[in-house]
Amino acid sequence: MADTLIGYRSLMLAGVLALGLAACTGERIQTPSFYQDLARVDGQVDAATAAQMISQYRINNGLAPVTPDAQLSAIASSQADAMAAAGTVKASLAGGQQLATRMRSIGEPKTAASENVSAGYRTFAEAFSGWRESPKHNEVLLMKDATRLGIATAYAPNAKHKVFWSLVMAAPRPAQ
Repeated sequence: MADTLIGYRSLMLAGVLALGLAACTGERIQTPSFYQDLARVDGQVDAATAAQMISQYRINNGLAPVTPDAQLSAIASSQADAMAAAGTVKASLAGGQQLATRMRSIGEPKTAASENVSAGYRTFAEAFSGWRESPKHNEVLLMKDATRLGIATAYAPNAKHKVFWSLVMAAPRPAQ
């Protein structure tokens, strides 16, 4: 028991010293992008980090990784913006916001694609965790043919949920 207490005190002392040294360096410890609070006007989800985390999850489930796609991110952004402007996820159901319509707008009317929309998650880590725990959202994360993703958030300071999310997963772009 005494050895355990001494070990615990040594560990605590080492932790306090490490924090003290970090404070002395003058460098700020940067929050990883997946933990950054996006409930702010300039908040933007880091697509590369999102792709990396989603890819690892997919690999762990026997699926191919995904890469960020600028066109998919653009249509994800239009969805997130529409939901934020309306202050509700239900705006994603409007005719012009249907995924098929937005896929046509980027010249991919026949590409297999799926989308998660959500609101209220303040960080990518929260959104990712919520999507994995929801059977319907998890199906999107684990879309069999997906090789690309687009992801975006939009902030609505006066809306109940503040941060609106859109994740578009899609199969490879068709050959031109």
